[in-house]
Order: sequence, then C-alpha cells, then structure tokens
Amino acid sequence: MMIRYGIPLLAAIALAMAVWSVRRMTPVQAAVDPPAPPPAAAFPNQIGAVGLVEAASENIAVSLPVPGLVTQVFVRAGDRVRRGQPLFALDDRDLRAELAVRESNLALVRARLARLEASPRPEEIPPARARVEEARAALGDAEVQLRLVESVKDPRAVKLEEVERRRRAVEQARARVAQAESALRLLLAGAWKADIEVLRAEADQAASQIARVQADLARLTVVAPIAGRVLQCKVRPGEYASTGQLAQPLILLGSAHPLHVRADIDEKDAWRFRPGAAAAASVRGNARGRFPLRFVRVEPYVVPKRNLTGGAAERVDTRVLQALFALPADAPVYPGQQMDVFVETKEAR
Repeated sequence: MMIRYGIPLLAAIALAMAVWSVRRMTPVQAAVDPPAPPPAAAFPNQIGAVGLVEAASENIAVSLPVPGLVTQVFVRAGDRVRRGQPLFALDDRDLRAELAVRESNLALVRARLARLEASPRPEEIPPARARVEEARAALGDAEVQLRLVESVKDPRAVKLEEVERRRRAVEQARARVAQAESALRLLLAGAWKADIEVLRAEADQAASQIARVQADLARLTVVAPIAGRVLQCKVRPGEYASTGQLAQPLILLGSAHPLHVRADIDEKDAWRFRPGAAAAASVRGNARGRFPLRFVRVEPYVVPKRNLTGGAAERVDTRVLQALFALPADAPVYPGQQMDVFVETKEAR
C-alpha cells in the first residue's frame, strides 16, 4: 500500500512544486518609464549629432618649452586668469647662478671701460711733465759738456774719443727728451679709440649674454597665453614636467565665455548640413532642458570621430564633420560635457 500510493503522491507533490517554481521565476513584463526621457526631435527635418562643450578659444593644453622640476604652482582649477599671468614655475637655481656670473662679468668690463675713458688720471700728468723737464736738463748738461770740449783749440789737450763720447751723449739726451715728450703727448691724448671700441663691444656681448640667460629664466615661468579660466590643473610642486604633447595636459585653459558646442555630424549626413541653419541642444540626461544654438563656423575637414577621450588611439568606426555652435550665456553646462545636438535641414533623410 505504501509503494502503491506513496510514489504517485510524491510525484504529484514534485510536479506541483515545479509548476510553482516556473511560475515564480517567469519574468513579469511591465511598462516602466525610462529614468530620463530620450532626446526628442527639435525640427521636422533635422540632423542628429553628438556635441561636446568646449571654450570659445578651444581647450588649450598648456605645455613647456623646456622640461624641469616644478617648484611653484600659482593657480587652481576654476581660477580666472589674465593674459600673461604666471601659472607655474620650474627650478631656476642653475640659471640664476649663471646670471650672477654674467652680471659680474659685465660689471668688470664696464669698470675697465670707465677707467679707459677717464684716462689720463690728473695725478699722472705732473710726473710725466717732470720727466720731460729732467730729460731737457740732461740734454742741456750734455750740450754744455760738448761745447767745453769743442772749445779747446789744442787737439793734444783732449782726446778724439772724448769728443765723440760727448757728442753721443748729446744725441742720447735728445732721444730721451723726444721719448719723454712723446710719452707726455700719449698720456694727454687719453685712451686709444680702438681700445675703447673693443671694451664697448665686450660690454655689449656681456649684456647680450645676460639677456639670453634672462630669457631662459623667463621660459621657466609658464604664463597664461590668453585671458580665461583654468579648466584643469594636473601639475604639482615637486613633480617633473615634460615637454611636448602629453596624454594628460599639465594645465587645460580656455576662455570663460561664451561656451561652444562642437557637434560631430556623421559623414553620411554631411551633405544635408547647411552652415547657418538653426540648431538646438540638450544636456545628456536632461532632454527637457533644451538650449537654442547660434552657428559659429564649420571645420570643413572630415575627421575620425573621437567624442569620448579625444585621443588618437580611440577606436572609431565613422568619420564626422565638425560644426561649432555658441551656447547661451546662462546655459548651466561645463566644458567637456556631452550634449545631444539637432540641426535643422530642409532635406528629409
């Protein structure tokens, strides 16, 4: 009896549980509203595009002319800066040491030039005149000695060698007078013009070297190329900053107002696009907030679509025509934000 009635009973219970489990696990089809309404059409005939908000100046990735160690950062993300305002500075100790050497060299050359231009010194003239008078006195004494010897009539009283020696003494005395007088004229004439020009050239060269070092110093302080707003600041004191195009810009800068939307129009719809056509955009996730757009310009070169990272390594499967539109001044959007853009067109797809 147990086997006869027990096994069918267990089978019926198992079947009932299987039916209950299947019914419980079957998904229920229910109509649920999406978390955010999808973007709706803005015009009867239109082109849909993906837009990316950017500054009117376009986003400027600030780079460096030379690599170096960052010592100071003067701005933060969100700061408004004026053109020429310092953004950050690199280590400049070696250049400042070189500048001090160049400045001391210039000071030395200028001192030598000033000394040369101020010559002769007033206290150098009296000794030179005294040497001239001394030479003239010696010449007069030699002439007197020669006349005394020549006045002797008896040739036996004075040797011929003595007469010749006195004559040579007179000639030597005259030469010393000429030498002393030439030295005095040279002293009174001052420095040679060519020597002054050489020192002036050396001073100009030293000043040029200082200007070059100062220019190198100025390059170590990176300044804002335009007046705008710091969109990103990814540089910190103590970090080593490299030159060239970086995957992550050190500082991203852009003009504060107005903001533009760079719309990527699929190349298949590019033939339908008309420059100057009406356009509207809504922020991703808020289709109700729609903003009218003003056409700015179109970039006529069709490029690969890169609307996520903007990097050249981003995988793409289409090419787009990029058109720029200006947002209203009160639009609550941020640079880098994606928008759904609709551009009116006369031709239906």
